[in-house]
Amino acid sequence: MKVLINIIRIIVGILFIFSGLVKANDPMGLAYKMEEFFEAWHFPLMPYYVSIVLSFGMNVLEITAGIALLIGWQLKFTTRFLLALIVFFTFLTSYVLFSGKITNCGCFGDCIPLTPIQTFVKDIALLVMIVLLTWKHSIMKPLTGKGFGLISVAATVLLSFFLQWYVFRHLPLVDCLPYKKGNSILEQMKVPAGAVSDSFEIVYQYKKNNQLVEFDANHFPNDFDSTYEYVNRTTKLIRKGNATPKIVDFTLKTLSNTDTTTALFAQTQPYILLFAKELPKDKNVFSNTIFDTIKAKQIPLFIVTADNDADKLFSNSFTVLKCDVTVIKTAARVNPTYLFMKGDKIIDKISYVDEDKILQLLSTTNFKP
Repeated sequence: MKVLINIIRIIVGILFIFSGLVKANDPMGLAYKMEEFFEAWHFPLMPYYVSIVLSFGMNVLEITAGIALLIGWQLKFTTRFLLALIVFFTFLTSYVLFSGKITNCGCFGDCIPLTPIQTFVKDIALLVMIVLLTWKHSIMKPLTGKGFGLISVAATVLLSFFLQWYVFRHLPLVDCLPYKKGNSILEQMKVPAGAVSDSFEIVYQYKKNNQLVEFDANHFPNDFDSTYEYVNRTTKLIRKGNATPKIVDFTLKTLSNTDTTTALFAQTQPYILLFAKELPKDKNVFSNTIFDTIKAKQIPLFIVTADNDADKLFSNSFTVLKCDVTVIKTAARVNPTYLFMKGDKIIDKISYVDEDKILQLLSTTNFKP
């Protein structure tokens, strides 16, 4: 039993650390997923920063709990805390699976997308393992002294927080989104090779002898005749496919509502898309040095935004294009973010705070007029 418990201890600890680190690499992704849950539950609209704080906190808790379990810090408390976490996570994954209102729970972020049934089974397995750890916590022994254990836990909290703060400002260290550097947007808009489409069947509803009867085209009743009174016909999903492109609903429109996506991707000259979900209150995020360099090099710059007031600030200097806010949130986790483009290919993606990197890229051959 002791060997089994310690094996489970290692598995659970590593899974929690891995899960937390994957999401800490992209805390905005988890924040957006939380907003999706809030909307599904009809919660009042949360301030922008609330979902970010919750995202940061959840990732810190996961990583720290995993470390605490592995080193054996406060095992009674740690196992009970893990039990509370996994009960909560199991509730979320069961809601995703059985409600159908949310496509996935984001348990491993965008790097490792899991189906609702996969995440639910994973959490049930973790729940069983953590129940065993909670029951037999006395079998496990700490690997460090109390003092070093406390220092390790405190260091984990700080490091996991600063990791998230860094990527919150500079973009994820590992970009798992379809708009990552090197990707072709048009390729990402295609249905994956070998994908299976959704399968549907038509269900007919008839009334016979004041009773509602349902059947599909392959199972008509043997006694079907004029005594059957037609009521309705519905389409039923019988098998969910995976024929969905990684990028959907990507369109760039001018202020006059003209779709300019194809024309933009057909350009042979490199250009820049500056994604800004909304205009930041601090206008200093739009570096005059960068803008002046772009103008001097005659590089086309397009402000891509969902903000209706963007044209008041930029229309005299750069072209403003409208885009769906969900697309912008996916393409650019930092507001604003520069996408250096050649045709439909993303040459690079850089946060506004990395001004030196942007200026260095502007000086390269690919971005000279």
